[in-house]
Amino acid sequence: MPKRTRFTIWRPLATLAVAALMAAFLTPVAARATPRESRPVYSYAHAIREAVWVDTGLDGDGDGRTDRVAADIVRPGEPARQGRKVPVIMDASPYYSCCGRGNESQKKTYDASGRVVQMPLFYDNYFVPRGYAFVGVDLAGTNRSDGCVDIGGRYDIGSAKAVIDWLNGRARGYTSRTGNTTVRATWTNGKTGMIGKSWDGTIANGVAATGVRGLKTIVPISAISSWYDYYFAKGAPLYDSGPDWLSDAVESAAARAHCAAVQKKLVDGAPRTGDWTGLWTERDYVRHASKVKASVFLVHGMQDLNVRTKHFGQWWDALARHGVERKIWLSQTGHVDPFDYRRGAWVDTLHRWFDHELLGYANGIDREPMADIERHPDQWVTSKLWPPRDTQSTTLRPATGSKPGVGTLGLRRGQGTETFTDNPALSETDWAARIGTSTPEKAGFLSKPLTRDLRLSGSSQVTVTATPTTSTAHLSAVLVDLGPGTIRDYADDGEGITTLTGRTCWGASTAGDSSCFKATKAKTEAVDYTVFSRGWADLGNYADAGKGVPLTPGKAYTITLDLAATDHVVPKGHRLALIVAGTDKDLIDPPSTTPTLTVDLSRTSAGLPLVGGPAAFTRATSGAASTAPAPTPLEGVRSPRTIQRLPGS
Repeated sequence: MPKRTRFTIWRPLATLAVAALMAAFLTPVAARATPRESRPVYSYAHAIREAVWVDTGLDGDGDGRTDRVAADIVRPGEPARQGRKVPVIMDASPYYSCCGRGNESQKKTYDASGRVVQMPLFYDNYFVPRGYAFVGVDLAGTNRSDGCVDIGGRYDIGSAKAVIDWLNGRARGYTSRTGNTTVRATWTNGKTGMIGKSWDGTIANGVAATGVRGLKTIVPISAISSWYDYYFAKGAPLYDSGPDWLSDAVESAAARAHCAAVQKKLVDGAPRTGDWTGLWTERDYVRHASKVKASVFLVHGMQDLNVRTKHFGQWWDALARHGVERKIWLSQTGHVDPFDYRRGAWVDTLHRWFDHELLGYANGIDREPMADIERHPDQWVTSKLWPPRDTQSTTLRPATGSKPGVGTLGLRRGQGTETFTDNPALSETDWAARIGTSTPEKAGFLSKPLTRDLRLSGSSQVTVTATPTTSTAHLSAVLVDLGPGTIRDYADDGEGITTLTGRTCWGASTAGDSSCFKATKAKTEAVDYTVFSRGWADLGNYADAGKGVPLTPGKAYTITLDLAATDHVVPKGHRLALIVAGTDKDLIDPPSTTPTLTVDLSRTSAGLPLVGGPAAFTRATSGAASTAPAPTPLEGVRSPRTIQRLPGS
């Protein structure tokens, strides 16, 4: 059977045939009675609240007994009393006690008997009255769970997978952390949907990549798909620390006292050289996309500089290759939950998604467009398929211009060279602000002013041939929309949102768990340019993306930089620009030397995902005069701040 690549294709033909046969036996009254939406008919105030410790079968802390992870459960009481079973929405997280969840950093709270009182976020308030159970899992080594944090490895992923196994009768659960009284999940039908932002969404990706039975859908929000790419970009370090720092930040005091061996493995397995090791192989979920049986509703901010958008791009492409049913939302924000930038539409869409995937309701969400894209602040468009069917990788080439460091970008191969010297004190915003000026730290290449809109949809690559003067060198490639606009201010502390004092309510509340959350609005900035995609690499990784070597000064090397996935329209009257430079301040760390690099333009190119392909670029640049850009500094958002090293913070 051919692979399923369209969002609108959901079931094998045999299943559809059975469904049609069953429909033939339904009476008109029964057919009309089929629900299309779950309603809040169950009591949240009297919901059952309980804790179960699930045996993972692993001994991460080496104490001689298998670890148990805590699963706090809120579920409606009425279905169990009526002999009906309910599906599960699960958020497995390391943040329930150390750091908090959501825009208000909520943590779990408990009553005197250890039952959860406040479950962070709105999921339990909203969905439990509608006939779902909500399960909040403490990852191994965090909060009330045994074991050790291993940053996306077998203990992290095993924590959540074990709970799904317990929900389906394949693992053992206990009423306490150390006792012997077992408990079974007789109240659930075993169908589980996982959701979460950042690290939580990462766990959803990783569990889906195991192919575990019972996981029907995942909703990863700003999630990691390969942990190497959280720390490095083809050898270039993105942070001044590794996974051991992150483990120490979230681990419970009890775990920290017993997890030195796991910490040492994290240090030894993640060398600051940026070389690929077995540790990264274990934490690369993309390579296991073929095992994913759950549908995927993916959400990401296109200006996310914490979990950078390469993560969603490579995950999405891998899922597409293996026919996984999927849907996507792309916002203009940074690392922000959709509950905080499109709240009403988000809750409605998520509700219908879970109703369709976990309750089987025919509500039509499977026939809606695959993608929702924020084109301007609070202005959204849809795309039937993503990327659109007529998207083609189009090779654009830089060429020299009338002054050094300011060249052209077009379809014809360029000649000559451009030279720049790495300046780690400057960032992509410094480069873009002076793109029309000869400066020593970058080379910029501009298209003609566009006579039509030009849309890029997907992931780009930039291949650079450069000759360094030193034995180490880092490279950055940046795509810029040159022209005025108003965008979400992703470089602000709110990463595109402002939190207000008023609240809106989503579901039922109790004295200890309110469903009312602070409202937000878009934080915008008027700009003269927009950086909309970027990528980095260590030139020493030219021959092997997973292993760097010292460079020979004076020798030319060719390397391809993977740029962040995006969906951006460069409007009529604007220009598309490519910048090639060295260290991108606060987004990658500098090399150990300060190289000058000479770029061979005849062997440098950009492969861009243009909707309409080369013909679209030709049409958009035909008849345009190649006027010189304004020499004065252009205004943009402020330089990207040093991003937190904690996904989700």
